[in-house]
This record gives sequence, structure tokens and C-alpha cells, in this order.
Amino acid sequence: MSRLDIFIDRMVSQRACLDYAIGETAALSGPVYELGLGNGRTYHHLVERIVGREIFVFERAVASHPDSTPDEAHTILGDMTQTLPAVLAEKGPVASLIHADMGGHNASKNDAFARFMSPLIAPHLAPGGLVVSSDRMYFDDLEELPIPADAVPGRCFIYRR
Repeated sequence: MSRLDIFIDRMVSQRACLDYAIGETAALSGPVYELGLGNGRTYHHLVERIVGREIFVFERAVASHPDSTPDEAHTILGDMTQTLPAVLAEKGPVASLIHADMGGHNASKNDAFARFMSPLIAPHLAPGGLVVSSDRMYFDDLEELPIPADAVPGRCFIYRR
């Protein structure tokens, strides 16, 4: 499979899973967390489709397209291993939806990072909330859900509290 095909599968799956999760969590009032901004494509997608919930972005440094950049009040800068616990201590388990797209191009490094980050992410999720992740996560207390029919297996994952 070409790198282009892999990228297309990832984008199609990401959109399908995010749209599913947005619909499933629409009745929840808690904020949405975008873990990793990158160039801001998925952040922009969330902003376009979510009504009535704040969207907070966790990122080391903002380098997104200007049309896809959150304001300072919704940007939490720094290492997520430090910012996630600090936000949890301040706000508690309030997130209705968490999108985690934190990996790179090395599958084994992504897996190790997902194993490390999973226990830092799960406590943020409110009851009924969903995590959408580009990598398999390792949650002890969340249920993995089937992905939508138009998503490609193994390219995106959904978990529910």
C-alpha cells in the first residue's frame, strides 16, 4: 500500500469516526479536547461541526494554518505529560469528546507513546464521553466501540466511558 493510500485511509477514517463521535456526544455539555493540533485540519473540522461546546487544544507549539488556529484562551501549550494532569486537577473529568492524534510515522514509537499516554487521557473523560484516536489506546476502564462502516479498520479507534 502506498503512503498516499495510507494517508487517505487515515483521513477518511478520522472524519468518519469524528463525525460519529460528534453525533454520539451532542447531548453532553462538557468541552472537547484536541490532543495535538498539527496543521489544524481536525481542529477546524471540530469547530465547523460542534455547537455549544468549547474546544481546547493541547499542543507543544502552535504551527497550524491561520484559519485552523484556536485562540489563546483555548490553547493549552506545553508537554501533555504535564498539561493533562494540571487540567485534570483544575477541571476534573469533564471532557465529552477527546480526539487524540499524537503519533508520527513510526508504528512502534506510536504504540509505546499510546501505552504511556492512555492513563493520562482516560481520567479526563466524562460519563458517556468518547475518545477518538488515530492509534490503538490502552484503557483499563473504557470500552472500545466498533468504528463506522465508512472507516478503514485499524486506522482509527473509538472508546467510551
